[in-house]
Amino acid sequence: MTTQTSTSAPAGKTGFQLPKWAGSFGFQIIAALIVGLGLGLLAKYTGSTKASPNALGATLQTIGSSYVSLLQTAVVPLIFTAVVSYISNLRAVSNAARLAWNTLLWFAITALISVLIGIGLGVLLQPGANTGITGQGEAPSKVGSWWAFLTGLFPKNFLGLGASTTVTEGVATTSVSFNVLQILVIAVAVGIAALKVGKAAEPFLNLNASALAVIQKVLWWIIRIAPIGTVGLIGNAVAIYGWDTIGSLGKFTFAIYVGLALVLFVVYPVLVRTHGLSVKQYFSGVWPAVQLAFVSRSSVGTLPLTQRVTERSLGVPRGYASFAVPLGATTKMDGCAAIYPAISAIFVAQFFGIQLDFTQYLLIALVSVLGSAATAGTTGAVVMLTLTLSTLGLPLAGVGLLLAIDPILDMGRTAVNVAGQALVPTIVAKRQGILDESLYNAPRTSDPFSDDVDTTVDDAAAVAPSAAAPAASPEGRELADAKA
Repeated sequence: MTTQTSTSAPAGKTGFQLPKWAGSFGFQIIAALIVGLGLGLLAKYTGSTKASPNALGATLQTIGSSYVSLLQTAVVPLIFTAVVSYISNLRAVSNAARLAWNTLLWFAITALISVLIGIGLGVLLQPGANTGITGQGEAPSKVGSWWAFLTGLFPKNFLGLGASTTVTEGVATTSVSFNVLQILVIAVAVGIAALKVGKAAEPFLNLNASALAVIQKVLWWIIRIAPIGTVGLIGNAVAIYGWDTIGSLGKFTFAIYVGLALVLFVVYPVLVRTHGLSVKQYFSGVWPAVQLAFVSRSSVGTLPLTQRVTERSLGVPRGYASFAVPLGATTKMDGCAAIYPAISAIFVAQFFGIQLDFTQYLLIALVSVLGSAATAGTTGAVVMLTLTLSTLGLPLAGVGLLLAIDPILDMGRTAVNVAGQALVPTIVAKRQGILDESLYNAPRTSDPFSDDVDTTVDDAAAVAPSAAAPAASPEGRELADAKA
């Protein structure tokens, strides 16, 4: 009698398998950057232009713009439901006001450090001297103002939506936009009202929690296809602008990116280290959001991922993060509202031969610290720059000189913005004793949106300086997170 033995591959190990690192979100984004760069160069050198894109150029543009639209569409309900859930849980905590105050304080501190770096680089590198640029540029169509900020706080409708119509060759086109700051105001008002109503508001709060869980799931799906969007966004940017548009503004571009690098790789690590946290863990946690911000050029579009990594990788309680991260996406812009306007204002002054005195440098610092909130309704570094220039009395036509390279600069600015929007809640949570340091120091998973492990802390227990609540089951995590 003979016995036959057979061997088979272990379950789940059949066939060809990619290395583990190839499935990571970070690797996929980097690969998409390389592919997008190649396709963008191919489109550019086969004749694609912004005004007349060829088939490849049009495809890249459509993919990129469609992905950003998907992100931005989901942001409005996310902000509303998340902030309402946070406000409604204030009844269980005693330190909410202190958290809000400390968040705003650290927004201002990091903005001040960033703008001082920008001023120093502007004075040292002299980016506006001997540029070789002819002409004076055109004044921008949108200008920031303090009055616009104050009036912009008041919602014009319940959804904080606005519409504008343009007529081109007899054809009217209407575009709809949303004001994130107004949505925050509406959500805070509704959350406070729910608190005051009490028991009668429970059905509404349960519905809001369920809606938040559903919205989060849809957002995770959108984020998972970020590599596809990255190919379109980077490819379109390269096809339209390339790197040859830097030209005579090379010194200015260099100054901006040096400033951004100093903030991201020097200032932020110093702040992390002085609070007793690991710099490596901070960067490994926040990096997926920084990558997406770089390619999408949208803090608001990156907000879902920023909030997720702030909670699940950096250990900030969901209740606090759902308030601080959306607030940061509108008012915490060390790249767009500190580094960029400081160096740009000095560039414009040097270009037009205007000597700035000490008082005007102080004004640059003041406007940069306070001004990001003044442009939250319209967003955009260009609007922030116009606010700075008008406050200093410098020619607004100088903005037109910088528009050609703005998309190239905007990638770096947005990446720094998002890194700061995750940093401040982490610092505040650490200082208030509510940071989950075991989660902060835990090994990083390859996918920031993995659903296998629950790392969420109960809202009420987490925002109060007490021990974290037990983990929920994977199946019920999203709803439990929302309902707290």
